Amino acid sequence: MYKAPRGTADILPQEQGYWKYIEEKATALCHLYGYQLLTTPIFEDSQLFARTIAGGTDLVDKEMYIFEDRSGQELALRAEGTAPVCRAYIEHGLFNLPQPVKLYYIGPAFRYERPQAGRYRQHQQFGFEAIGAADPALDAEVIEMTQQFLFSLGLSGFSIQLNSIGCNLCQPKYIEALKRHYSNYIARLCPDCKVRLLRNPLRLLDCKKGPCQQVADTAPKITDYLCPECQAHFQSVQRYLKTLDIPFQLNYRLVRGLDYYTRTVFEVEPQKERAQSALGGGGRYDNLIERLGGKPTPAVGFATGIERLILNLKREKVNVPSLPKPVAFIAYLGDEAKIEAVRLASKLRQAGIAVIKATDDKSLKGQMRQANSLGVNYAIIMGEREVKTQSVVLRDMISNAQKTVPLTEIVGVLKQEQKST
Repeated sequence: MYKAPRGTADILPQEQGYWKYIEEKATALCHLYGYQLLTTPIFEDSQLFARTIAGGTDLVDKEMYIFEDRSGQELALRAEGTAPVCRAYIEHGLFNLPQPVKLYYIGPAFRYERPQAGRYRQHQQFGFEAIGAADPALDAEVIEMTQQFLFSLGLSGFSIQLNSIGCNLCQPKYIEALKRHYSNYIARLCPDCKVRLLRNPLRLLDCKKGPCQQVADTAPKITDYLCPECQAHFQSVQRYLKTLDIPFQLNYRLVRGLDYYTRTVFEVEPQKERAQSALGGGGRYDNLIERLGGKPTPAVGFATGIERLILNLKREKVNVPSLPKPVAFIAYLGDEAKIEAVRLASKLRQAGIAVIKATDDKSLKGQMRQANSLGVNYAIIMGEREVKTQSVVLRDMISNAQKTVPLTEIVGVLKQEQKST
């Protein structure tokens, strides 16, 4: 028997309400802040990710889905959302528009990682990017937007973790200090961190293994190495967040999982015991556009996984609206009534009324059981008598009250009943 590949999941009808709820909240939020939807291809040139995400990160070293097409070009399934957005920004000349250009996306991303609760090899990402402005007030706005998005979903048990990882001027000095510190503890490091020490030292601070965390606890703080410009930027971000009454916690070990970040980085952590890790995060990436061949262009953004959000909505017992159900079920008895039922179902749907018509000539009792299982508000019953009188029996499935309605009036009656419920 075939099954969904490991690390993927079918989204069944009973789960779709969560997805619709999150996507509607995301879209409303982005419109409120002036962001426009951008949709990029599911696969890209593999070098788009390899050039923008350094080796020494799990994403590049272990997790990308890479393949050759029939022309021999090496492609990769979309591993994350920011690099494709930046590629599109350059390719389509969006730098000619008034800056910053504000874009958002919703779509699948693919990473070959160990599946666990809220983490899949194919997962759905929502993110937004503001490209073309270095103003620290924009960093604060992106963080405010993140907070308001989670509030709009009904989530409240989270904290905002904040740090600055500096720029190309001050970060190298910190990396050297970090290397010196970790060189004293090489024997205690996990195999991955021994590689990170050589290839991507900032990622040492993000290791979740106990011995490595102990080494990170005594590591130098990057904020002690920030250049004056980065220090001023970081102080301004904090001042704007306080102006907006947005609580945050300084986390000097926060570096984010992708190496293109500069200056501001932030993550949203759930506070519930045993909650899955970050609800999302982001930060500033002022060098990424230039890495891809564009002009030096500052930018800041945020991304989250929808599966992770759903996990936390369920954990916090947030009730999401149910998806719309059909209004009525059409039951019939006899061949002539079946023909009229087919005609009536089409007429109601053309009038914008969602209905389900019985099939397979079941008994009336069986048809009504089906209507009950579907949770419709009304059953429309047609038999030989109704065919002759050009009428239907309209039954309220909650009260079981019923009445006879002329066929010519059933559309208006159902619309009126919908308004009153």
